[in-house]
Amino acid sequence: MSANVLVVEDDQLIASSLARVLRSRGYAVEVAATVEASLRSITDHPPDLVLLDLGLPDGDGQDVCELLVRRHPHIPVIVVTARGDEVSIVDGLEVGAVDYVVKPFRLAELLARVQTHIRFAGVHVAKADGEQHKFGWAVGDLTIDLASRRVRLGQREIALRPKEFDVLVRLARDAGTVVTRERLIDEVWDEHWWGSTKTLDVHINALRRKLGEQPGGPSRIVTVRGVGYRLEAAPHRTLAAGTVGSEPRG
Repeated sequence: MSANVLVVEDDQLIASSLARVLRSRGYAVEVAATVEASLRSITDHPPDLVLLDLGLPDGDGQDVCELLVRRHPHIPVIVVTARGDEVSIVDGLEVGAVDYVVKPFRLAELLARVQTHIRFAGVHVAKADGEQHKFGWAVGDLTIDLASRRVRLGQREIALRPKEFDVLVRLARDAGTVVTRERLIDEVWDEHWWGSTKTLDVHINALRRKLGEQPGGPSRIVTVRGVGYRLEAAPHRTLAAGTVGSEPRG
């Protein structure tokens, strides 16, 4: 069965061009020109990937992204927009997008990104060193179920976006040791990744936030400056009740 791509774009020329090219590559394509139409399409027929413009006539595309984070966290979203400033890019990634493409763009590059994200959306990490159960990982009070792609912190389930889950799994594979930025990008995204390295930082920050950590506070995902990140199994110091962390991020 071909992957289903939802194109959310109010420019008819861009939307029709994207739909035509995607269909020529074997994808099933739905097109929506408004926030309302896209939300209806997602509810009726959840896609495998969304190409999302932010400037829509009846609202901001970030509303669509937020709905997907709440209801379908496994669906990757690629923002395709004219907003190319750094603040907009970071905002788009933080709201839940896995990638960000600025108009005008090259079709070949966008198609490559679509293919990469659809391929990785369902990838499960296989055997590796450390404490691995048949269907997942346990790192302290953090448990990761690979088969269902679900994460629990104690008894609380945490909803993660696809790449957030993949980053966490990659860190869990080598819990207690540093995973370099280059290795994380190569293995979670692609060895030929052409996007901004800020994408990794945004996903790490999102993970920390979803683990209940505060900016600037202790974290179980430790930053090793100039090298990468290390996932700790337990906090390094006593924290206030209800707070999760390990040591200052540095």
